[in-house]
Amino acid sequence: MNIKFIKKSLPTSDAHIVFVKSDRKLSDSAKDMDDITGGLISRAIKIGHFEGKFGQIINLVAPANMTINRLVVVGLGDVAEMDKVKAEKIGGKIMATLISSGDESISVAADSLAKSEISHEEFAAHLGLGLRLRRYRFDKYFTKQEESKKPSVIYVSIMSSVAAKAQKIFDDMAAVAAGVEFARDLVTEPGNVIYPESYAEKIKELSSLGIDVEILDEDDMEELGMGALIGVGQGSACESYIVIMRWNGSKNKDEAPVAFVGKGVTFDTGGISLKPGAGMEDMKFDMGGSAAVVGAMHALAGRKACVNAIGIVGIVENMPSSTAQRPGDVVTSMSGQTIEVINTDAEGRLVLCDALWYTQDRFKPKFMIDLATLTGAMMIALGQEYAGIFSNNDTLCDYLVKAGKDVDELVWRMPLSKGYDKLIDSKIADMKNIGGKYAGSITAAQFLQRFVNDVPWVHIDIAGTAWNTEASDVADGGATGYGVRLLDQLVRNNYED
Repeated sequence: MNIKFIKKSLPTSDAHIVFVKSDRKLSDSAKDMDDITGGLISRAIKIGHFEGKFGQIINLVAPANMTINRLVVVGLGDVAEMDKVKAEKIGGKIMATLISSGDESISVAADSLAKSEISHEEFAAHLGLGLRLRRYRFDKYFTKQEESKKPSVIYVSIMSSVAAKAQKIFDDMAAVAAGVEFARDLVTEPGNVIYPESYAEKIKELSSLGIDVEILDEDDMEELGMGALIGVGQGSACESYIVIMRWNGSKNKDEAPVAFVGKGVTFDTGGISLKPGAGMEDMKFDMGGSAAVVGAMHALAGRKACVNAIGIVGIVENMPSSTAQRPGDVVTSMSGQTIEVINTDAEGRLVLCDALWYTQDRFKPKFMIDLATLTGAMMIALGQEYAGIFSNNDTLCDYLVKAGKDVDELVWRMPLSKGYDKLIDSKIADMKNIGGKYAGSITAAQFLQRFVNDVPWVHIDIAGTAWNTEASDVADGGATGYGVRLLDQLVRNNYED
């Protein structure tokens, strides 16, 4: 889809969008269009009990004497409350209404919103971002599809008196949107397309953005002592990998990097501790944490972020076979700590513990943030509205909460305490990989904390946010790309030169 920002003019698109504020107050462009159409908008508002509330939409057929086919009236609500997130949601609502309408081109009259929290150019740009994010579809495997279900919108013109300024803001955000889309693609691909080897090869594409990509195979990992990670993939015919992405965008190339670590289980059967068959097809998205890291690195490089950043993903496939890891096995992690594997379906933490230790040992980062679809318990606690975060550093945690609010990828801090450690104590090893039936998400985080030492660290459990069962304002149902914008905003707010 092509989005461009142009000066205000008479629309020549298939569909044209104008806005109405709370209490039925027409924007300037809506007033102009109302005059041109002989009061069509005013009549429709009155008849349809339209009050201009946030997200209200009236879809009108344009008069026969106009070049446009459709006139869409959208409520903004109280403009004093308009912010970047709401602007994106408005864009998403517009796209959701028109995406399969048959209209190829749409235009949006983005008037200035006096007294709002954001500038005219910010409103227009974030409106465009919402349009783009909601337009995303993964339809590569359809060979037959009804025309009425196919996305039709190809061209978007956003009309603004500050078009050049809005375009500049949008271009920066478009690089982040590309990272989100890349992550969504990775998560949505089936396990026979994205498996460890093909995933590692896919990440190599980031080299075109200036990212240095390095791949460690099982021989490399065995030499490093990564027994925990290797053990997870030993039942699969696919080799496991660690992929390292490096972006050196800081003016000081020797500046310590920020580091993001992702769980990349390309398909998770549960191993010998086999998952129930119903719904197992969804386990292709158990690599959502790694996809967020890959997408975030894509975003940082795409917008030429002034920061040194490391992205590290552990890529494995968890399969049952005669060579698979058994419940009761003991493995030795890169840290030297031993782990009794009580449940082979608690494999993500085994992947992450070696990846985290490797990250701090080799790169000496300012901080580490890991992302993982780690526990079903997190979905029970927070549903799909928030990701749970666990941290040993209050400042980093606060930064992340703020970044989440800025981009509407919300996080909620959960507790860590020595009192939970006893739940993962093992009788024959340093620890076991799962606790009892209580505090499942917390004990998983407690496990990971044993591998971060004193490095500032946050663990983000995205089990509930990586994949939506239903559409949201800026994403169709399915892969959300959650985490890409969150990490980018964290860097943008706090860590760029």
